[in-house]
Amino acid sequence: MTGQNTVYLNDADACVDQVIARVGKDITLGLPLGLGKPIRFANALYQRAKEDPEIRLHIVTALSLLAPKGSSSLERRFMEPFVKRLYGSVPELVYARDVVNNQLPDNVKVSEFFFKAGSYLKIPGQQRNYICTNYTHAVRDLMAQGVNVVGQLMAPGALHGQPGKMSFSCNPDLSLDILPLLRQREADGTPVAMVAEQNPQLPWFGRHSVVEDNEFDVILSAPATDYPLFSAPQMAVSPADHMIGFYASSLLKDGGTLQVGIGSLGVALVHSAIVRHKHNEVWQSVYQQARVDERFPVVRDYGGTEPFDIGLYGCSEMMVDGFLYLLQEGILKREVFEHEGLQRLINEGKVSEQPSLETLDVLRTEGLIDSPLRNRDLQWLIDHGIFRNSVELKGGRLRLDAGVSVDANLDDPETRDRLQATGLGEKLTGGVVMHGGFYVGPEKFYQELRNLPEQQREKICMTSVNFINHLYDHAYGDQKTKMAQRLHGRFINTTMMYTLNGAAVSDGLADGRVVSGVGGQYNFVAMAHELPGARSIIALRASRTSGGEAVSNIVFSYPHCTIPRHLRDIVITEYGIADLRGKSDEDVFLGLIRIADSRFQDSLLKKAKKAGKVRSDFELPKDWTNNTPQQVRETLAAAGDEDWFPAFPFGRDFTDEELRLGKALKSLKASTATPRGKLSTLWQALRVNDDGRYRAMIERMGLSNPGSFREKLDRKLVIHGLQQLESPTQKGSVKS
Repeated sequence: MTGQNTVYLNDADACVDQVIARVGKDITLGLPLGLGKPIRFANALYQRAKEDPEIRLHIVTALSLLAPKGSSSLERRFMEPFVKRLYGSVPELVYARDVVNNQLPDNVKVSEFFFKAGSYLKIPGQQRNYICTNYTHAVRDLMAQGVNVVGQLMAPGALHGQPGKMSFSCNPDLSLDILPLLRQREADGTPVAMVAEQNPQLPWFGRHSVVEDNEFDVILSAPATDYPLFSAPQMAVSPADHMIGFYASSLLKDGGTLQVGIGSLGVALVHSAIVRHKHNEVWQSVYQQARVDERFPVVRDYGGTEPFDIGLYGCSEMMVDGFLYLLQEGILKREVFEHEGLQRLINEGKVSEQPSLETLDVLRTEGLIDSPLRNRDLQWLIDHGIFRNSVELKGGRLRLDAGVSVDANLDDPETRDRLQATGLGEKLTGGVVMHGGFYVGPEKFYQELRNLPEQQREKICMTSVNFINHLYDHAYGDQKTKMAQRLHGRFINTTMMYTLNGAAVSDGLADGRVVSGVGGQYNFVAMAHELPGARSIIALRASRTSGGEAVSNIVFSYPHCTIPRHLRDIVITEYGIADLRGKSDEDVFLGLIRIADSRFQDSLLKKAKKAGKVRSDFELPKDWTNNTPQQVRETLAAAGDEDWFPAFPFGRDFTDEELRLGKALKSLKASTATPRGKLSTLWQALRVNDDGRYRAMIERMGLSNPGSFREKLDRKLVIHGLQQLESPTQKGSVKS
């Protein structure tokens, strides 16, 4: 059936008509997570459902992206100009906004298996409809929901010399696996519809992510309504984040494999890896100041301190923008190949990237090619760049450049001489430095992906998440090949809390509410325990502020966990590294207490002793008890006077004014977290003296001419917040 009835349309409503004609009015719509949602089609279908109660629409997806609005009048004033600047031309996902506003009609249901962190904590409907699944099980569970329509944003091929083709680009992660399953469902008698919405703003990626146009039933191509991609702005990286990223960068092994997630901790890791590579003496000064080698011997066994000579290979469900920076800085450069035998020989150092006669001899010895060469041998050698494209095999002889032909027997001296002179390729080809499942990031990231030189673009393979997150055989690579590629795997993920017995709390709260989702975290943690030489690294800040008070993120116990304690491995906070793999419970408890915030170490130790997990006479060593923000700042200061660890290592979307206003509003929010703090802050704000110093920022907030009492109070609060930033007692805390 595929390709016989593909319909090209330039109107989203007409696409909806086609879908209803194919599958009827009982629709379960599968949408990609994040960036890959076809907004025009999704909005048109949702609007039709709102207008026609006979339609039953169930949207099954993850990570529905919306521009932030702000929860208070001050936050809204701050966000509105910023949102207009970043998202003014991006159409909003109407169903997602209605979910937030509790305005879904009765005939529409939205189920997600991963939320934007914290976005649906106060929306009971979404908490009830949440589907808990590992990323690698998502296709199975989507099919179990009865998906009969899939919508996908696609990059059209015509602009890239690929007419009649499209690229999944940002989201082949689940789509590559679900489309054939839906075609099978169709063959079994259930009507289905695959809808592609083309958008040339999507960067083009080839390899696994390219399909023929006729794989889809309906294609929306409407250049007049094309829109920019939804961007995720860079967030500030704190000194604590930088310290965590620094410790993580010391665990990267040259020639290894990297997976990392989104967020400021991932940004910090990438930045420190670049400093290690390009400014090693600076990196080493911080390393020595932190006494990493002495305090955390796991780094000696599994990490490294030198620049990346061999380089890293990226294998990550999410291709964060940090991977692009690693590519540009010459760190992401270790190529992997789809042939297990060839990859193994490269790992063993028996084959180099420069083809040679010795390469041919090794390949023969290993049984990868025969001599005399056969046609399949020749094609394999050409595909991998070992022979030049111009070499041909006819009548048992190899035809080389300039009409020269030699015997296909690799033992023949003349053959070897001629191959050495004109037959061998310059470098192995077909290698990949990055396998990614999906991406979302800042607009700068998208633009640089669009501008990638073709040679670099071909080294990035966007592919199925089941290829990346699992070791099992897959259509794009079997287990042996994956294991050969993923040398020295470092799978780096973040968590909200970590219990003393070694469980990670990453996606939910004690009362059962879901903060985000499991995603692929479990898959990568489990894989680290399966791959020889691999390590799972869980990163978290040692503490947080809640209700105006400091709270430890390392806790004695918690009623919910995402990663069970038997999968404990390496944990990093800004205060160090805990190596937990294979350790006794006492060593695990003490290892985590060692890297906890010093304000909470005594209480954690007391509980551990009471539970019998730590001997009663244990005393905290003195060098464990200086885990403070001041210590973090002093350690990073060892890098020198230059700002080696900035808040925005890779650029920012906020203006200088907005950064100051954002800090002031954050400080106000913290100071008003309790009833007493709120009263105190309001009283101080009412007494502020407006001397005109903050005129530009007051204008930015739209409060130059306040009319109502609310506006006058907001103006005073903003001035008070800005004044507090400049007070001696606040300067240090704002910086930290």
